[in-house]
Amino acid sequence: MDETAGIYAVESAYLDRHVQIGIAQKRVLSVDFPQTPAADASDEHAFLDRIEAYLQGERDSFGDVEVAMTMPTDQREVLTAVRQIPYGESATVKQVGHMAAGLDPEDDGRQIREALAANPTPIFVPTHRVRDGPGGMPAAVETRLRTLEGL
Repeated sequence: MDETAGIYAVESAYLDRHVQIGIAQKRVLSVDFPQTPAADASDEHAFLDRIEAYLQGERDSFGDVEVAMTMPTDQREVLTAVRQIPYGESATVKQVGHMAAGLDPEDDGRQIREALAANPTPIFVPTHRVRDGPGGMPAAVETRLRTLEGL
């Protein structure tokens, strides 16, 4: 794996846009879906190869990828729980609430939805697998990822 910090991007015909990732200290900091990548983005990174393969139908949970979880604890708990949802399976906001330590799905539904919407690393934290929650990515991308996984 390329451990160099920076911005990396690959064009995806499947998504009809680029997938752009930010890396620092061997961790994914961000995932974006711009029409045009950052001018200084490189197209050479092992994670981009895996994303391309995933978008072509190869099953990948990305569970081994280190994601920088630099958000408040309650949001981190929600996103950590979402990482446990397997490829091709989905959960509800309420189920994620049950999975997230310290949260009550009945009382903290709004907080759970806010964490899902604020997800800085979609694909690696697969909020598209939460069928009744926001995904932290453009709606068109979320729809395509759900379709890809048969959700």
